[in-house]
Amino acid sequence: MTWLLGICTLWLLMVVVLPQRNFNVSPRKNLNVVPARNVNHRTGLKTDCLGSYMRLTVDKSLTFGNQVEFDAVNGSQMEPINPSLAAKCGFSIDSDPWGNYKVFASLLNCFAGNEDDTMFDIEMRVRVRGVKMEQDIFQVDKTCNYDQWAPREILCDRNYMEVSVNRLPGEITALRRRPKMAGGQRFDDQWTDTVSEAITSRYNIWRVVFFTPKQKAMVLEDALRTGYGLTTTRSRLVLRSGYDMPETYVENVNGVPMKIIRVTTYFKKQWSVTMLDTVAACPTGGLSFTDEMITWSFPRFNPLMGSPETTILEMFMGIDGKRIDSAQMTARGYILTIMDNQIVMKIPIGGPDGYYKSHVVSNQYHIRYIIEAMLELLWSEGGMDATRYKVLFPIRTPLMPRPPQFVDLTQTDQQMFDVFLGTFLYDVELVNITFSGGVLTVAEANVRGFNIQEQRFQNGSKAFRLQVPFSDVFVVKSQVDLLVTVYTLPLIYGFMILPENTPFSYTTSVDVTLQDVVLPAVGGSCDDEKFHITISFGSMGKTFNIMLGTRNLTPERSAEYGLEENATHISLAVPFLAADVAFELMYPSSLRARLDVLLWEPINTWTLSDFSLACNFPMTMTECFSNGSMSALAVKVESVPQLVPRQLTLRDPSCRPKFSNDRFAYFSFDANSCGTTRTFYDGIMTYANEITLGNGLPVNQQIKKGVPTSSPDPEYRVTMSCFYTLNDTQTIAFFTKPRESEPLPETGFGELQVVLRLAWDDSYNNYYVEEDYPVVQYLRSPLFFEVVLLQSTDPQIELVLENCWATLKQDRNSTPRWDLIVDGCVNLGDRYETVFHPVHPKAVLYPSHMKRFEIKMFTFVQNEVMLQDQIFVHCDAVLCDINQNDGICKRLCPSPIPLKTVKKVRRDTNVPFQRARLSSGKILLSSS
Repeated sequence: MTWLLGICTLWLLMVVVLPQRNFNVSPRKNLNVVPARNVNHRTGLKTDCLGSYMRLTVDKSLTFGNQVEFDAVNGSQMEPINPSLAAKCGFSIDSDPWGNYKVFASLLNCFAGNEDDTMFDIEMRVRVRGVKMEQDIFQVDKTCNYDQWAPREILCDRNYMEVSVNRLPGEITALRRRPKMAGGQRFDDQWTDTVSEAITSRYNIWRVVFFTPKQKAMVLEDALRTGYGLTTTRSRLVLRSGYDMPETYVENVNGVPMKIIRVTTYFKKQWSVTMLDTVAACPTGGLSFTDEMITWSFPRFNPLMGSPETTILEMFMGIDGKRIDSAQMTARGYILTIMDNQIVMKIPIGGPDGYYKSHVVSNQYHIRYIIEAMLELLWSEGGMDATRYKVLFPIRTPLMPRPPQFVDLTQTDQQMFDVFLGTFLYDVELVNITFSGGVLTVAEANVRGFNIQEQRFQNGSKAFRLQVPFSDVFVVKSQVDLLVTVYTLPLIYGFMILPENTPFSYTTSVDVTLQDVVLPAVGGSCDDEKFHITISFGSMGKTFNIMLGTRNLTPERSAEYGLEENATHISLAVPFLAADVAFELMYPSSLRARLDVLLWEPINTWTLSDFSLACNFPMTMTECFSNGSMSALAVKVESVPQLVPRQLTLRDPSCRPKFSNDRFAYFSFDANSCGTTRTFYDGIMTYANEITLGNGLPVNQQIKKGVPTSSPDPEYRVTMSCFYTLNDTQTIAFFTKPRESEPLPETGFGELQVVLRLAWDDSYNNYYVEEDYPVVQYLRSPLFFEVVLLQSTDPQIELVLENCWATLKQDRNSTPRWDLIVDGCVNLGDRYETVFHPVHPKAVLYPSHMKRFEIKMFTFVQNEVMLQDQIFVHCDAVLCDINQNDGICKRLCPSPIPLKTVKKVRRDTNVPFQRARLSSGKILLSSS
């Protein structure tokens, strides 16, 4: 007789998009409960007899976060239940995300004690190993009674299919269990023969033949070694196979793919052989999904499994291997019907018997619904013996993309980002967040002052809320308009799915635009000599450039103007004769000057503040002397921008300036010369002259050589006058030797600046600034220095270098010392002589105010060894009157020098010269 077996379906993974819904999930609780060690008790353990199998449930309180292993008890031996043993011997193990385990064991498994196929003893051991490798052991002993065996029993579990039949030939023997002794103990040899004669072979099974559909024969031992389970009980033949065994194959039945295994078993006696045919067919498909419903279909009639005249006697639905009644099905929306040639089960997605689980696909967050359904059928074929068909069917819906929702809750008046990200399932943990400045764990972020909260909802889902102040350095600030700031918080959330520890991330950014920029402000005042400017930063900090007049403020001129800076503002003191000051008007005894200050943002070239300060500064423009001579100072004013002062003359065109530069022209002449007129009125004699361009043409026509422009500049004309009282006698006295009782003439004082600068090369066009020091220079490479008198417009002054030397330390008096210039001349004792460079009159306005010289790096030798260290260069400079004929002022070898450190030198009107002491910055010597 042929017996056909049904096998449970394989797990299927399909993809379908489902809408978002409320999820019923079971949050984790009491995850850190640890059982007593090495005791035989059942806290957290539960066993159930469910028909032809036993279910062991292990609570998460024993296992979460630990390694869990199961053993089958085989007499006095422990057999670890690995995947191959489980499929061969009738065990399946499953766990959920919370750490709950379920173990299903067939009553006909390899190690069960069997009493007349009605009473079954199943012993197992649970081993829980913690992170410290300490092991807890729990013993499980369950007796199940089951005497409702159908002639054919089919059990389809997750990893194996099992069929048993009760049509054994009468002469075949089987093993039975000895009864327990008092107190539950057994005899050491608990198994005995049911008949006195010896068994001719193991279970009297001679060989088995598999059909794939081609025939493949094996002896019993080979089949067992291959991984099949094949045995007999008192009245039944039991066959068990895993889904991936090589002798199985796939066939389509009523539109559902089925896994097939066909076996013929041969029982051999002395003079005869008995054959028993078995066939198993298992659906590996049949699932379909909508947004709301799971549909599970499988054939009502399988032509491989017997007669076409099939009558269904019983049909039950179950969850987790246990039947549920019709009232429970109705309450939960489950439907089990027969439609044409299929049995159809419908299960709503999101029901309480299943759960949702998080997954990650290509770093995108997905979820799926998981439920373990069961179908149990009892049918009869053509009035013959009945078949019980039980299928345990774990169902997993396709992965459903569920991008989290990012909500910006920021209130600008609180000056804090407030963002919400959710929702996620219970098994998602926020591990860290990547900000613009680095990665912080949740704990580190909260310690820093951020506020990260986990919010849980009644359905078990969760969300995360983050608060970050606008003022934090991790917030990126950008000014997109003159008064508008954009605050940007870039975020990368780092998540972990438990218990698999699967990472994924979510990247986002939130922007807040505020009109909160406080622009920098400029204010100022004047005294008799300088503009005093104050610049407050506002809310921007020092992120702007400063333009004085028409030039950006450089570090050199910042030092020249005494720039001082703190956390809130900058202050400057600009002399009214500085090059950045514009002259507006001239008066006989004062000069009206203006300083323009422009603050601008360099990236977008925004004008932040435009400030002008104009003041009158006392200044003698015309002087009248009692000897009948006059002097006058002409200034290039802003209203005549193309004026060249050296082209100015008095009324007599031959009377040109005694001195001029690009801003001033100085005239000195006798009152009876240069076209000066004289008038008398009421006892007053007046001398008058004027400064013009000589031929009276407008300025631009003078410069353009007679080519007029479309908008001619105004004429430039300065009138000067001296008034003398007629018939007035003045008495003066002088002494060849001053009397101690008489007051001496006062000495006038002024300030002159002399600087020593280091040039890039011998062109003397570029110089090292303070930020460039220390300067690294290679051996055998020259250094080009320049010493220059700044700001002075007096052509009667000449700068002379008295002495220059080099030291290894910044102290100018330290030793050793190498003389470079001695008494105004190069050091003749140095075999590498210092070289003076001439200053060409056409290159600078006052050549006498400047000296330049060159030294060679290999000059610095000590004990015949060239130094490879740092040096400092020092000089003493002397300011001489060109009419002085004594001492250093008339040596024949003067030369010019550049330098870094600024020193102010006082000029005393009653001494022939003054000395300035100068030192360079650090210069590092290098051989390569």
